[in-house]
Amino acid sequence: MRLGVLDVGSNTVHLLVVDAHRGAHPTPMHSEKTVLRLAEQITKSGELTKSGAEALVEAVESAKASAARLGCQDLMAFATSAVREATNSAKVLRKVSDETGVDLRALSGVDEARLTFLAVRRWYGWSAGQLLVLDIGGGSLEVAMGIDEEPEFAESLPLGAGRITRTRFAHDPPTRSELVGTSAWLDEQLGGLAKRIGKLGPPDRIVATSKTFRSLARLTGAAPSAAGPRLRRTLSDTALRQLIAFISRMTAADLAELEGVSSSRAHQLVGGALVAQAAMRVLSLEELEICPWALREGVILRRLDLENGADDTAPGGWRSSSPNRTGDSSPVDDGETLRAGWKGGRDA
Repeated sequence: MRLGVLDVGSNTVHLLVVDAHRGAHPTPMHSEKTVLRLAEQITKSGELTKSGAEALVEAVESAKASAARLGCQDLMAFATSAVREATNSAKVLRKVSDETGVDLRALSGVDEARLTFLAVRRWYGWSAGQLLVLDIGGGSLEVAMGIDEEPEFAESLPLGAGRITRTRFAHDPPTRSELVGTSAWLDEQLGGLAKRIGKLGPPDRIVATSKTFRSLARLTGAAPSAAGPRLRRTLSDTALRQLIAFISRMTAADLAELEGVSSSRAHQLVGGALVAQAAMRVLSLEELEICPWALREGVILRRLDLENGADDTAPGGWRSSSPNRTGDSSPVDDGETLRAGWKGGRDA
């Protein structure tokens, strides 16, 4: 089965196409990205701008065409914090549906944490024991922990790399006072996290996912992505502290020249590094393993889990968007409890 998953994030719209079936390892066949930076197109009143919505429609239409050309049987489309938090979210989602036929669903932050956790669990297996998973996105930080495939703890905090950059830094590179003040503020925001997680006992394995963590690990000496996904990659607190001292003095343009840093995310690398450092500090973590699987893989795995007995509503509780389908779906969540055990739907 060929599946497409379309991830509308704070920075990019990312289409991932895989060949997969239940019980098998999803094999990536195609990946393409469109840089939109939707989080930067939110007005003071909280709305996604008209130009931002139109750019989103164009990106989704392009991804749908690619999915059809590549023979995808299903296209599962979801949006994270930028669209989810927009005050005109429902209007934007309906516009996408009406003009492209793709049922774009806004995923809750907790769902992000739970699906990312599922992907990490499948990657490492049961031998990983009690897993603690961290994921820094553009708009939020997801944290999940548990010993099964469904985490016992799952939480999303508005501490994404892009959000920190937009709200805490007024200079490029950030000033010393901005760095110190942001670090102290992050400690306050994360102050209760250790206590909430501590109720579950110590983790057996501590894992991080997302482009931010991968970039930070690469800059501290981890193998490049070209070396393959199965090499062990880590990020230590010592290496991260030394890295921050270096990159915090660089402009976004200079950071974009570093190997392992994408030009579309260079501007928020320091913000993401401070979030990573604060999370590690608050949770007393000395080292993280970097997992190549994250949210998109979690969505695919959940889809495969629910393949048996699936009907017209797509696994996970949203309608699948066949790349060849016309606009007959509604972006409005019907409010029913989703079969996967997690609540999806739109934050309209």
